[in-house]
Amino acid sequence: MKRLLTIAATLGLLTVSPVAVQASPQQDLKAFRAYFTKRFPDVPLQDFANGVYAVDKASREQWESIEEFPPYELNIEKGKKLFNTPFKNGKTYASCFPNGGIGIKQNYPYFDTASGQVKTLELEINECRKKNGEKPLKWKKGAIADISAYMAYTSRGKKTNVVIPDDPAAMAAYESGKQHFYAKRGQLNMSCADCHQYNAGNRVRADILSPALGHTTHFPVYRSKWGGLGTIHRRYGGCNKQVRFKPFKAQSEEYRNLEYFHTYMSNGLKLNGPGARK
Repeated sequence: MKRLLTIAATLGLLTVSPVAVQASPQQDLKAFRAYFTKRFPDVPLQDFANGVYAVDKASREQWESIEEFPPYELNIEKGKKLFNTPFKNGKTYASCFPNGGIGIKQNYPYFDTASGQVKTLELEINECRKKNGEKPLKWKKGAIADISAYMAYTSRGKKTNVVIPDDPAAMAAYESGKQHFYAKRGQLNMSCADCHQYNAGNRVRADILSPALGHTTHFPVYRSKWGGLGTIHRRYGGCNKQVRFKPFKAQSEEYRNLEYFHTYMSNGLKLNGPGARK
């Protein structure tokens, strides 16, 4: 409770300029990247994929020590086994994805013009299960995070490549995610941008706020606070709770659109997931 009040006191005095809705995604990306490279001029662009560890030397040293024996290694192995274990009909997850599901994470999420919605990797993992007569997995952690971690691992080093097609519905989804990122909500009246753009690198008590640029490159992520692996929608829900806002459901349209915008803002950065964070 005290920590939340401190966050509100720290950030509540900010006046955020309204975002120009007329800007194209390309213009948004250029401005977003310019903001962070100006704020942190000594950080190489690709290093933003390392989150707060790109902007704080002491935190980076601790993180590099953890990465010598990554806590998510077992999750990758579990995910690989699950990915390759046949369904009851004899097929595997590979039958549902381009390139057999290997090295494709950099293209997610994407806008599916046929269904008129944003498709995330986790959404398609469960769609694959249902297509093959299996029950869907829970969204936030467990098997779905393990499978996603394995698939992300096969894309390490590939650059984020989210596409916004020339389609009114795709632009609407993008703008919805953008609005979510900048809109204030909850009893503490805070937005994603308040913490992770305008106050990136600043301290809130013992924590340093991570830059939003590069946020999506390392998911799913093993968080020490969780004691396990979780999806990005699990993280979105936790952030909403911290500002005293009732979270949307994982894989809701709201969170899928947010992930669409959020990931597009890291286009060009190399994937390094799964990752480990505090």
